[in-house]
Parts: sequence; C-alpha cells; structure tokens
Amino acid sequence: MTDVVELAERLIACPSVTPASGPVFDALEAMLAPLGFEVDRFIAGAGDGDDAVENLLAIRRGPAGSRHLAFAGHLDVVPPGEGWASAPFAPERRPGPGGEVLYGRGAVDMKGAIAAMVAAAAEVPAAAGTLSFVITGDEEGPAVHGTRALIERIRARGEVPDLCLVGEPTSVHRLGDTIKIGRRGSVNIFLEVAGTQGHVAYPHLADNPIPKLVAMLAELDALVLDEGTEWFQPSNLEATDITVGNPAHNVIPARASARISIRFNALHTGAELAKRVDAIARRHGGSAQAIVSGEAFLTPPGDFSALIADAIAAETGIIAELSTTGGTSDARFLKHLCPVIECGLVNATMHKCDEAVAVEDLAVLARIYTRVANAVFKDVGEMVA
Repeated sequence: MTDVVELAERLIACPSVTPASGPVFDALEAMLAPLGFEVDRFIAGAGDGDDAVENLLAIRRGPAGSRHLAFAGHLDVVPPGEGWASAPFAPERRPGPGGEVLYGRGAVDMKGAIAAMVAAAAEVPAAAGTLSFVITGDEEGPAVHGTRALIERIRARGEVPDLCLVGEPTSVHRLGDTIKIGRRGSVNIFLEVAGTQGHVAYPHLADNPIPKLVAMLAELDALVLDEGTEWFQPSNLEATDITVGNPAHNVIPARASARISIRFNALHTGAELAKRVDAIARRHGGSAQAIVSGEAFLTPPGDFSALIADAIAAETGIIAELSTTGGTSDARFLKHLCPVIECGLVNATMHKCDEAVAVEDLAVLARIYTRVANAVFKDVGEMVA
C-alpha cells in the first residue's frame, strides 16, 4: 500500500474524463479501506447524463479532540486529445534524463498527488489524528455538484477539518518550488447589443449594433482595475469572444455579442465587477450577464504555510515560494470550510499530450505529505486560530 508509483498507475489506468465515476473511485476506495478509512461515496446532481457527479469522502478518525487534516483533490481528468506516444490510460514508465518517468493522463493533474496522499496516509499512525480524503469527480468540468456537494456533506456530518491540503500541481520548475496560499477570483461576463436589421445601403432604416459593441469593448479594455496587492498580481480583463454570425455581406445585423473574462484579486468581488461592467454595457446600449466562478481568497502566511514549507525543505532542500498565481481550483470552495493550501507536482505537462511525472517526484511528494500530516498532528502552534 505504500508503493506510490503503483498506486498512481492503478488510478491512471481507469479512464476518468470529467465527470469521473465508477472504476476510478472503486480503485481509490480499495486503497483507503484497508488503511482504516470509512468511505462514503455518493452521487450529486440530477442523476443523469453529465449532471451526475460522483464524490468520495473518506475519514479515519483519531482520538477525540485531535486535529483533523483533510487531503483534497479530484479524480477526473481532461480529455486526452490526439498525439500521445502511448495510450493515455495505459500508464507507462520510460527512462528520462533525470530518471524514470511515468506517463498517462492524470499523472500530474492530479492522480499522482492523490496516490502520494494515500501513500502518506499509510505512513501516518491512525492514532495521531483524524485524516480525511475529500475527492470529487468534477473539478475539470462545471464543478457544480462536486466539491460544493462534498462541503455540504461534511457540514451535515459535523466533521469539518481544521486544515486542508489540496494536491493541485503547483510546482513550476522543481517539485516544491511553489505552493499556493490563495487564488484570484474569476468571472465570465456575456455582453450583447441589440440592433435593427437592415440593408447596408439604407443605414438610416437600420441600427447597427457592431459599433456599439466595439466601443463597449474598447472602454472595458482600457480599464485599469488595480495595481495588485502584496500577495496578488493586478487583476486583468480579457475579451475572449466576439460573435455576430452574419452570413450576408449586404445586411446590417440585428445583434452582436461578446464575452469577457476577469481574473481578479482580493480587492474586488465578482458581484462588484459584474455591476461595473453592466453599467458600461448599458451606456453603450447593451446588456451584461455574469457568471462568477469563484471569489479571490488568501490563506495568510503563518504556521500552516510554514509547516508545509518546512516539509518541502526537509525533503528537497528547496525554499518554497508562496504564490497566488494561476487559474482557479476547488480550493475556492474549500476555503469556506477551513484554511486551505495547495501543494503538488510540477505542472509543466498538465492537460498536455504525454502528461508525465518523474517517478522520484512521486516518492518525494509522498514523504512531504507524510511530514505535513505528522506535523499537523503535533503541537505546532495555533494554526487554526
């Protein structure tokens, strides 16, 4: 149960394009049950098609009053795509310049990290404290019935963890060089301008929505949302789509639409930014509909981040950088439960063809997670104050 590479191979061998269900959860349950975990698997959502999401909550309880550390992550993966040198769901070890490398979809994001968590759990005494796994099958998808449903389940059971470690691939160049203590928020806003269709030779009888949309986008593009903060880079607004869909060269279209995406720091909220964009859209005769994917959050540097950094330094000699860069993750939901930090493998090949992880990195990450768990269960300060 402690061979982290074999554990990773067992998970990779289960095709689990989002939303994941069935065999990959069977494999994880088979790993956790012999270690003393009580495994709760449940389906959230409508129960049919892509709306059905499988989740897993596994708990191994320690002595009454002991700390509770949650390992969190996801078993779903993005579609493999074309151009792999080997079958994406047939894990394969190959020699690499720095040692053996394991290939397969999910090797980095993030079945490898979950395997490291299982290997760590096998090394941590059950009597040391309460350890849990919070695992979803829908992080790469809509993320509506995944971790949010797990959070509801955890609260309903009254087993909220004190601290949570998410295994997202946070490392950039070398294992352990970066850990995430927060993430920027994300909001997608759909813009539309309605006009009046007409002949291009008679513009006075029509109302062209395109100039209005272009002016709207120009004003939005000129916005400087902020200059960043101590822990966050400046917020950025990007146009991601413009659509008119007019097949005729001699017709003024009836409507034009666009989409923008804003990644924002803790100086803003999704609702505030949506309101600001809506006001600009209205000034140009348009409308705006916003979908907030997540709010910015920060787990302030302190005992928890220091404990993880110490574990990394002990195993690798690297001084980890504390960062809030990158995209969103399910940490944006888990932060409502307790302090959360992300620490995982090198992310260079995630979502790419020939996704791969160094075999040695899997072993080292398992040892890092073991150190973290053992330190959490010791008297290391008021980390949850």
